[in-house]
Amino acid sequence: MDQPKPNKITDEKVGLAKAENYCAYQERSQQEVRDKLYEWGLYPNQVENIITRLIENNFLNEARFAVAYATGKFRQKGWGKIKIKQGLKLKKVSEPLIKKALNSIDGDDYLQMLNRIIEKKSATITEKLPYKRRYKLQQYAMSRGFESDLISDVLKEMVD
Repeated sequence: MDQPKPNKITDEKVGLAKAENYCAYQERSQQEVRDKLYEWGLYPNQVENIITRLIENNFLNEARFAVAYATGKFRQKGWGKIKIKQGLKLKKVSEPLIKKALNSIDGDDYLQMLNRIIEKKSATITEKLPYKRRYKLQQYAMSRGFESDLISDVLKEMVD
């Protein structure tokens, strides 16, 4: 008793309406919308027509998406610029828009976030040897997407 998937769309107007709702819910990249349209069963020419209409009607704006993604991942998840850049590349955002999005993150807030992340992690590390402790903190901050030179500067300022 396999039932056909009910979410297949063949009409472009229905696809556009559904895509508008999809984009209105939260900022999306063009690639996310394109993937969703294909998932819904639309044909390539229909997908490109819908993407064009979404851009014309300002439902889809790659620059707005990039800035929202960067600030959201930074504020909510505490990601560094390296990790944010990787995430935007996965969403197929262009290099100039990635730069613009990363520049939208305030430098002072960025350093404060890095300090907070390192201090929080420092409280959980039981390692007694200073160089091992420092290494663990550096690795952790790098895994969060922060730049190694900034991490080194912050760790130099910290007194264990």
